[in-house]
Amino acid sequence: MASRTGFVYTERFLDHKTGLGHPERPERLRAIVSRLKEVKLASSLEPISIEPASEEWMSKVHTPAHIRFVRETCLRGGILDGGDTPVSKDSYEVALLAAGAVIAAVAAVLNGGMENAFCAVRPPGHHATQAVSMGFCLFNNAAIGARFAQAAHGLKRVAIIDWDVHHGNGTQEIFYEDKSVFYISTHQYPFYPGTGSRTETGSGEGKGYTLNIPMSAGSGEKEYLDAFRGEILPALDRYRPELIMISAGFDAHRDDPLANINLTEESFSKLTLLISESARRNCNGKIVSVLEGGYHLTALARSVEAHLRVFTGKHS
Repeated sequence: MASRTGFVYTERFLDHKTGLGHPERPERLRAIVSRLKEVKLASSLEPISIEPASEEWMSKVHTPAHIRFVRETCLRGGILDGGDTPVSKDSYEVALLAAGAVIAAVAAVLNGGMENAFCAVRPPGHHATQAVSMGFCLFNNAAIGARFAQAAHGLKRVAIIDWDVHHGNGTQEIFYEDKSVFYISTHQYPFYPGTGSRTETGSGEGKGYTLNIPMSAGSGEKEYLDAFRGEILPALDRYRPELIMISAGFDAHRDDPLANINLTEESFSKLTLLISESARRNCNGKIVSVLEGGYHLTALARSVEAHLRVFTGKHS
């Protein structure tokens, strides 16, 4: 069944310059957009207009000192962490626009116009904590979107499913003591950034609302489908989220140079279908997917295509 699928992209996202040889590069988005046009899927996506996130929304997740530090570091050009996260003079404004893109997508889905939406944004976000940028991430786009859903639309339960090959330590930390956001992650483990063990399940009010499913190197589609069917989908049905967000990194693809998991484009299609079915059971199909990692250009573009074929109802 076809559904209205929103799509967020602007060439402004290409202006975040990370330097020669950096894996998180503008060509990632160029490859995605080119592929969607090539296979004539772009015409099935409805563009969503965006504007930079305001400081009010940024501060729902990040400390004022962190926002200021990122702004000042970008203006002079430099590196935000130990070396992974270089920035350029436009990076701060681009990062605000990436967060604003997720806010706009959430609004489009919750206002009833779109069933689902995909945010083709960079820089990515899931490693960014309240006060630290790391792992290519400046601000936590998905977390800002979740807080917007709560503050502007009154949602009480948001689920974030993070299938990036790296654990989203930032998203986990932000919501670790908060049962209003259920954070679920599948990721290679042990691996960067070192977090995401089974024992990390939340604390205080948030105890039981963080679910980590570590995957050993060499895992593939069977292990992921078993995890989704055996643990993630039942957990979502118990939680009954009012919105599902996906931190959609595609670096668990077998061709990705930064990791050792063996998913394929078809795997991402199957995972997307399972999440979509859960969303229809629990929240009228409402999903906002946010690009995180994925560094092999062809694998990334084809995986996003597979993901969006499910969203638009055009999968086989």
